[in-house]
Amino acid sequence: MSQLFSPYTLRGLTFRNRTVVAPMCQYSSQHGLANDWHFVHLGRFALGGFGLVIVEATGVTPDGRISYGDLGLWNDDQIAPLAHIARFLKSEGAAAGIQLAHAGRKAATPIWWRGSFNETEAEKVEYAYETWVPVAPSAERHSDNPGYQTPTALDKAGIARIVQAFADAARRADAAGFDTIEIHGAHGYLINQFLSPISNHRTDEYGGSRENRMRFALEVTEATRAVWPEHKPLLVRISVTDGSPGGWGVEDSVVLARELKSRGVDMIHCSSGGFDGYALKAAPLYQVELSRAVRGSGLPTMAVGLIDDPADAERILAEGDADMVAFARTALEDPNWPVHARHILEGGGDAYQLWPKQARNRIRDRDRVLGVRQ
Repeated sequence: MSQLFSPYTLRGLTFRNRTVVAPMCQYSSQHGLANDWHFVHLGRFALGGFGLVIVEATGVTPDGRISYGDLGLWNDDQIAPLAHIARFLKSEGAAAGIQLAHAGRKAATPIWWRGSFNETEAEKVEYAYETWVPVAPSAERHSDNPGYQTPTALDKAGIARIVQAFADAARRADAAGFDTIEIHGAHGYLINQFLSPISNHRTDEYGGSRENRMRFALEVTEATRAVWPEHKPLLVRISVTDGSPGGWGVEDSVVLARELKSRGVDMIHCSSGGFDGYALKAAPLYQVELSRAVRGSGLPTMAVGLIDDPADAERILAEGDADMVAFARTALEDPNWPVHARHILEGGGDAYQLWPKQARNRIRDRDRVLGVRQ
């Protein structure tokens, strides 16, 4: 068996294989509630053989959403539709994860696929349009792009409320039946804003030194781990480097990873970027070296970023660059990527077992007639 399609265990959870669907915002929710789009969008990845499917960035507070179309988990009404998704994912053999997030100063932005705030009055009603003033470590805009606002700087009471909101959302994620949580600390959103000297210009205990800038991330982690069941793994996604002048870097992330490990984090999902001036050039496997560096801290890692070739995914694991491999746009382009990749890496009759039971024999018969993949 290939490493990519071998089981992998964190705490009390065993993944059927090491392929992961990374969180991908759909901007298709009203009032933070999951709907049929989210059910079908996510369910197809379980049918396609992925080992772990992570629900998109889900706001822990209403004002923590990237846009008014984001999912949320700030009230109990949002549990049931997410539970419906989690049950289906698990019934088809995938583990169910959810990313808990707060966008900070990058909140209240236009829905991505619209491009701007161009909603008609009728569409505002249909899509449950909302706007609000974001919060952040410092009262500084993300950029001059008109989609961003000048945020309000968080006071200590506001910080404490958000830390508690992560914990409360984690309890709801457990009630919804999710197997794992991923705390979103990447891509220039609130936790990343506290970590990075680009966006954190505070002079209190949450700003200045690296130790102080890490304080909010560690408080969120501690509060989340305290309410998240001991047998369930906790993941954190970080931008290993901002990739911008004067920003957070790889050495900082290695230090952070050690601190997260001591607080009960089980895996780091290694991404990058989130601020203006990002200098990394996107290309196949361009973030794998970041995963390799963080894995040296002693924590398992997940590699992500334009990974498409099954042989590359297998090599990432074989060479010790990561413990799991995540896919985003690749999964959108081919929701059946794992079942196809297993045929490529392993071949033979056992590879058909990753197909859903309703399809595997029909696919096998088709292949036999065509003389392929036998």
